[in-house]
Amino acid sequence: MRFVIVGAGGIGGALGARLMETGREVLLLARGANARAMREDGLRLAIPERVITVHPPVVESVHELQLRRDDVLILAVKGQDSAALLPDLAARPVLGGAGFGTAGENVPIYCAQNGVANEAAAVRYFADVHGIEVTLQATHLEPGRVTATSTPYTGVFEIGRYPHGRDELDAQVAGHLTDSGILTTAREDVMAWKRAKLLRNLRNALEAMCGPAPADTESVRTLTARLIAEGRACFAAAELSVTPDEEFAANVGVISSKPVEGQGRAGGSTWQSVTRGLPSVETDFLNGEIVALGREHGVPTPLNVRVQQRMALFVRRGEPVGSVEVASLLG
Repeated sequence: MRFVIVGAGGIGGALGARLMETGREVLLLARGANARAMREDGLRLAIPERVITVHPPVVESVHELQLRRDDVLILAVKGQDSAALLPDLAARPVLGGAGFGTAGENVPIYCAQNGVANEAAAVRYFADVHGIEVTLQATHLEPGRVTATSTPYTGVFEIGRYPHGRDELDAQVAGHLTDSGILTTAREDVMAWKRAKLLRNLRNALEAMCGPAPADTESVRTLTARLIAEGRACFAAAELSVTPDEEFAANVGVISSKPVEGQGRAGGSTWQSVTRGLPSVETDFLNGEIVALGREHGVPTPLNVRVQQRMALFVRRGEPVGSVEVASLLG
């Protein structure tokens, strides 16, 4: 089995480094300076216990991928980047394939991404789609360098087929990931776990707009609770399962966060995108997912609408991290 990781940022980089460290075969698809840094100096992953440096094979374009029948694709880009990649990924020929022999028909794909829309997008192009609920505190701000602060496992993953079920491949992948330091469980309803994670990600935009420092203030806690309440109401109206808070918390309670090289984790995925000056963030696939469900099922979501719209303006204007007052979002 070879793991082909599409997107070598925080999640993809941490995953690739841990897999390679334990002898798994890995191919990374990365872009620009990140790809060049890994080719020249390797992929550096710093975790609480040590620093891991590996030298993975790297390609910069989907069109460079030479796929095999024993490959497992792991999509680790942000949700807003999925749509542009999936058609070309699915169309890649598979070495040794008969007939059409494309990846879409012959290679399984795992969506290791926040949100719950990526799997639904992938199933348009891939016959064998799986979801991954990702709990991994990774920071990627410099090319070729990733920090992950969780211990004793680098992360905790839940995996399973989309839209439901689990199979032998899930068991095999879970075994490889767990052996590589990422505790992974195959689940019958992985999307319930991903919805529970989505509720927790509804505050990601607040870290970017208002800054990570005030994360524990009363106003942020109030806003977060109201965002989550809107999300729960939408999932209930849509009759979509959500893993209970107690079960989710107990599952990830096996890990804790420790400083790495003298520093803790600075901020989440949206904060990192803004800090790196990227032109887009994943808010439309987090708060925007709740907004879409609310409109479809007649559930008001005024706060998620406000956060989504304000975040779009924040990115377009290039406003600095922490420049938005929480009170302006509460209304």
